[in-house]
Amino acid sequence: MNAVLRYLNPHGEINYSVELLAGLTVAMTMIPESLSFAILAGLSPLTGLYAAFMMGLVTAFLGGRPGMISGGAGATVVTLIALISMHGVEYLFATVVLAGVLQFLVGAFKFGKFVRLIPQPVMYGFLNGLAVIIFMSQVEQFKVVDADGVKHWLSGSTGYIMLALTLFSALLVYIFPKISKAIPASLVAILATFLVVYLFKIDTKTVGDIASVKGNLPAFHIPMIPFNWETLTIIFPFALVMASVGMIESLLTLSMVDELTATKGNANREAMAQGTANVVNGLFGGMGGCAMVAQTLVNINAGSRSRLSGIIGALTILAIILVAAPFIELIPMAALVGVMMVVAIGTFQWVSFRIITKMPKSDILVGMLVALITIVLHNLALAVLVGVVISALVFAWDNAKRIRARKTTDEEGNKVYEIYGPLFFGSVAGFLEKFEVSEDPELVIVDFKESKITDMSAIDAVNKLAEKYRMQSKTLRLRHLSQDCKAILKKANSSVEIEISENDPTYKVMPK
Repeated sequence: MNAVLRYLNPHGEINYSVELLAGLTVAMTMIPESLSFAILAGLSPLTGLYAAFMMGLVTAFLGGRPGMISGGAGATVVTLIALISMHGVEYLFATVVLAGVLQFLVGAFKFGKFVRLIPQPVMYGFLNGLAVIIFMSQVEQFKVVDADGVKHWLSGSTGYIMLALTLFSALLVYIFPKISKAIPASLVAILATFLVVYLFKIDTKTVGDIASVKGNLPAFHIPMIPFNWETLTIIFPFALVMASVGMIESLLTLSMVDELTATKGNANREAMAQGTANVVNGLFGGMGGCAMVAQTLVNINAGSRSRLSGIIGALTILAIILVAAPFIELIPMAALVGVMMVVAIGTFQWVSFRIITKMPKSDILVGMLVALITIVLHNLALAVLVGVVISALVFAWDNAKRIRARKTTDEEGNKVYEIYGPLFFGSVAGFLEKFEVSEDPELVIVDFKESKITDMSAIDAVNKLAEKYRMQSKTLRLRHLSQDCKAILKKANSSVEIEISENDPTYKVMPK
């Protein structure tokens, strides 16, 4: 029993009442989002609910981060809309399975650790962009579709009622924690808004107006598609994009929860859990998904710190599908909109405004660009990739300017160049400019104690320099190279003379 409890929450004891209420709240907030994105993609509403149930349950049990919530996220479904419209739902299920396999391999080969390469400005931009998307998706609930399929803003008393109920729900989320933290404020807001609408018989938009949530247990189903090379060429690009978006959002969410809870999750385990959940989705009629930032924040803010709330949330969705659909369909959309708007405001990194004058201009540009791509294109993978690439280029440029050499002459009359800063593709030009080949003596020593040879461009630069000295009948010798630097020079068949010493540094070029 103790082993089970440690598995459910390795970071401490479990508060069962908090986990139960947090799970119920999460389920309430997942349903409208899963339904909305399923309908947006042209799928059956149940496809979205099945995804919420299966993603939530599998990742809660197997994931690498207690407290994280996964479901039928819009970020991954949006990447598949073109596939669904061109080839149909069976190709969707096959793509979800393949994306799951790719995600599982990411975790199995321990590539999840590369989430550490995502800089803080990219995280700020990602979360700020996501906050805007969450908020604007709730604003869409203030619109109604007419008989011609055109969206219009709610007007008159209908619009005012929706706005008033939304503000009532949002205010409760803010105010209730000051009264009591025994019950999640989000759940109180949803129930209180429901009671107001029910007791005063207010006519307003409900969950049932989006779609019915009633159904049966998900059934095992092998995608009915031709299993050939042509099918693979169709689904693989979509699967790769979906896997990338899902993985990036999930691992960023994991990092966010790590920071909020001051605990450490397992990125590789989470990747394998996400992959397993998507494979199950594709074989049981779900639209697939990934970690859900908004619902995870709802869960963490409700006080959950274990796997239990995610399990309860997933099972609650299943119970709603099988039994409680008529009751859930009566919940006012305004109650859920108010809760999610508060979550969006909480997700936004307001601290980024306070520190903007203290940040380098390049970091400000990266954060704004990531947020803009996230908001405009809804493509989280592209936004993060662009942010990481620009940050890497800025880093490379800054380090390229830091290469310098201290020139001295030793007791034997040999010229010694002490190199400071890494030698890599960005700094090789500056490195070569430091040497005075024609004026140097017969033996020139390059001391790498404060530098290192990192890539092929660096090796090529050293070889070219040695050849310049050789053409003038002079010798170039490298001193204080680490074992890693010696190894890559040897592998490249470099003929440059290397001095062996007990004082050679022991740093690694690429830590394991």
